[in-house]
Amino acid sequence: MRVHILGVCGTFMGGIAAIAKEAGHDVSGADQNVYPPMSTQLRELGINLVEGYDTPIASGVDSVVVGNALSRGKPVVEALLDSGRAYASGPQWLAEHVLRDKWVLAVSGTHGKTTTTSMLAWILEYAGLKPGFLIGGVPTNFGISARLGGSKYFVVEADEYDTAFFDKRAKFVHYRPRTLIVNNIEYDHADIYADVDAILWQFHQLVRTVPSSGLIVANGKDDNIARLWKRGVWTPVVTFSAALETARWFGRYDALGAESRFSVLENGAARGSGKWSLIGVHNLENALAAIAAAGHVGVTPDVALAALAEFKGVKRRLENRGTFGGISLYEDFAHHPTAIATTLAGLKSRAPKQRIVAVMEPRSNTMKMGVHRETLAGSFADADRVFVLAARDLGFDPAESLRSLGPRLTLGADVHTLLERLLEELKPGDQVVLMSNGGFDGLPALLQRALERI
Repeated sequence: MRVHILGVCGTFMGGIAAIAKEAGHDVSGADQNVYPPMSTQLRELGINLVEGYDTPIASGVDSVVVGNALSRGKPVVEALLDSGRAYASGPQWLAEHVLRDKWVLAVSGTHGKTTTTSMLAWILEYAGLKPGFLIGGVPTNFGISARLGGSKYFVVEADEYDTAFFDKRAKFVHYRPRTLIVNNIEYDHADIYADVDAILWQFHQLVRTVPSSGLIVANGKDDNIARLWKRGVWTPVVTFSAALETARWFGRYDALGAESRFSVLENGAARGSGKWSLIGVHNLENALAAIAAAGHVGVTPDVALAALAEFKGVKRRLENRGTFGGISLYEDFAHHPTAIATTLAGLKSRAPKQRIVAVMEPRSNTMKMGVHRETLAGSFADADRVFVLAARDLGFDPAESLRSLGPRLTLGADVHTLLERLLEELKPGDQVVLMSNGGFDGLPALLQRALERI
């Protein structure tokens, strides 16, 4: 089959391309953003890339797959619709051509999807189950974000964002999981959802697709998940939590440091202990969810814990870029107040006496709209200094929203201003974490190079 993917250089669509190629299809793609590392990865796979959408889709293409970044009004979309040829969304194509005969393990939730999906895929790999996977990031243990796999198991990051311009359901309704993780539910994606009830409606559609012989693994201390169950659930649910000891799966840290240790209990009975280099209660809860889900396909807790001891994390999820002149530099994907707070709390727990410098780009549509302007300042409670990119396209005044931070706050209209201010102040012993769900205009690399020269 000849498959052509519009919007191929996004993480999700690039993963679809890689899986389609591995499955033996002839794959090509087009995007407006054809640049490394995704362009390099795709070309190395033998995928023909076209920059821009001006080149007509070849007549011999059997399947056109449309990414959700494309919308009505774009010439390539209008030409596709006028042509009358068949097209599908990425999630639909994945469901029809890959997932139909698989045991799908899906990981959903506002926060922690990428890390939990990576943990679960690695546990299954460590256990010899050779899973396929599609992840919205790059797990260090694999070095790739997607593969077809060599077994009936497929682990997928189940995103609640909408599917395509012609399908406004959440992506995850296409996946038909047998094992489902629901990490947490908060209000996000304000560009497509009016309120949290609209998000809950989408999660309810997902819950409707899980068979009664399946399993749902859910956060036991999340008010919105509790509200979700009131809409109906037809599948056994097991809970996890690092804050609620009555949860089916409970975990606690026993020691924190460069190598942290934790204990795992099931129904109050010890099921083993683990160790790793990750930090934060949120990561412990991610691990509990992954352990419980892996158990549904027969992986015992001791094997899962052994796998987690070798789990190396995910790129740009509190990824340590290195230490330069005594200054530790981290890069993180946090772009929601809850994620910012948990990232900083995790960093604080490891080295409570070291200064934390938070550098943040309000880049997500929800953040730029100002939806979180009232809660953003509180998310920086564990930061000693806060630097924020105050770009002109923000729909709120960051100086006003973050006024309570007082002298801890520095705003910069561009990354070069932020870089200058950071270099004036940073000192040995600082832990610097740069947080953005985008490229932050290259600031992580710029800061690293500058620190290397000092």
